Amino acid sequence: MLFNGVAKMFRGVESIKETFFEVGIPEFIAYAVYLGELLAPVLMIIGYRTRLAGMLIAITMLVAALTAHSEKILTLNPYGGWALEVLGLYFFGALALCFTGAGKIAVSHRGKWD
Repeated sequence: MLFNGVAKMFRGVESIKETFFEVGIPEFIAYAVYLGELLAPVLMIIGYRTRLAGMLIAITMLVAALTAHSEKILTLNPYGGWALEVLGLYFFGALALCFTGAGKIAVSHRGKWD
């Protein structure tokens, strides 16, 4: 997910703004992609506020599925797999970390978001 965020940092969020405009979501919310694709993966990697980071990534993937990839949600790719495999992998992995947390090797162990 971090590499997607870095790519968006260099390319910008113009395409996301256009997609949001088409479905009626305010364009300024497109900047939240930086939270879900840059900040959250970094927090997850270092083990700080892992549950919160997992929630941010899961929400980002859910919004991506419902806005940019809504026509592919129930389709298969040419090889017989789900067309949104990678998106699903990010979503369910982030959701799992949201429920379980980082574990013993996390940087912080203080709050309910760790």
